[in-house]
Amino acid sequence: MKLFVLVAGVLWMTGCATGGPMGGQMAFEGLRYRPLTPAAAPRDIPEETESPEPAIAQAPVAEPSRSPASPAGAARKPSSSKPTPRVARAPAKKPAAPARSEGTLSARDTVLATARSLVGQSKVTVKGRPYSADCTGLVEAAYASAGISLRGTSKPGDNGVTAIYRHAQAHGRVYTRGQPAPGDIVFFRETYDQNRDGRRNDGLTHVGLVDKVAADGTVTVIHRVKRGVVRYRMNLAQPRVAKDARSGQVINDTLRAPSSGHSFALTGQLFAAYATVLPAPAPVAVASR
Repeated sequence: MKLFVLVAGVLWMTGCATGGPMGGQMAFEGLRYRPLTPAAAPRDIPEETESPEPAIAQAPVAEPSRSPASPAGAARKPSSSKPTPRVARAPAKKPAAPARSEGTLSARDTVLATARSLVGQSKVTVKGRPYSADCTGLVEAAYASAGISLRGTSKPGDNGVTAIYRHAQAHGRVYTRGQPAPGDIVFFRETYDQNRDGRRNDGLTHVGLVDKVAADGTVTVIHRVKRGVVRYRMNLAQPRVAKDARSGQVINDTLRAPSSGHSFALTGQLFAAYATVLPAPAPVAVASR
């Protein structure tokens, strides 16, 4: 019984074996409780603060690498970049020439129509304008009807025929071979003694227009002589023959009359050159059989 009372008194004075004494602070203020395990290291209580927003990580900016300074006067390396190739532009298309409506004559057709209308006339007058009474007047009148002038390139001392020849050289084509086209110009030389010295040194002295070309190569020429505007024939394949032996037709007319010391001369003998200042004629379509 005494033992039981003693144990109960001890428990009342000490409390829990591991905790603080129950009521011991009141009964035994001078006693300190010493736990069986060592006390934990003291820790400060953190204050409650607003947690900052997490910072966004940024990639480090790479600094440009600096090459060591090249010595003065050192040659720079050529750039490895290739030049941008130029893109070739398609050439601009030229506007098509307006189609000629039916009933509208070309320049060549107009020249021919005017020259043919003057055959048999003693004077050359076109659209009320009179032209010189010689071979050049006929050619100039025919081309003027198509709006073409044959003047402007002559030199001092040139006669009218030579002036037209120079114009054809400058603005067209002068030729001596091949078949001419109707409307082309034809030049002759030494058709008369222009300087009256009795010698054949006068150069170009006559001009006309090609009217048509026959199958045998005979060219019909419209020109003006003393009696007026006429048609002559010329065949350069047989320049010294007046009539064809088989057909009996004239292929070369007499262009220079005989004079003292000189015999007559045919058109083929006095031919000098052809010339054109007109567009080439349109090809003739041939129907296939």
